[in-house]
Amino acid sequence: MDLGFLTDYYVPVVVVACLIVGYIIKTSLDFIPNKYIPLILAVLGAVVGCVANSSIDLNTIVYGAFSGLASTGLHQAFTKIVEREDN
Repeated sequence: MDLGFLTDYYVPVVVVACLIVGYIIKTSLDFIPNKYIPLILAVLGAVVGCVANSSIDLNTIVYGAFSGLASTGLHQAFTKIVEREDN
């Protein structure tokens, strides 16, 4: 299964913004459980995506939310690579 088409829907600004916010939530805000971080980043990604594109429509919201969730996956992949190199 080729998932290459998914790269067409990434919004790099949203991914970076959500990656930073997700890292801050994970490391600094202990009162927020880790299970809620993807939800927070999906909502944040949808909002930042609408602001970045200066429009509110279904495509912008979905692409922003997808980019917010992609930042969660990017963080997990980076963490696994770093942990593997440490061992």
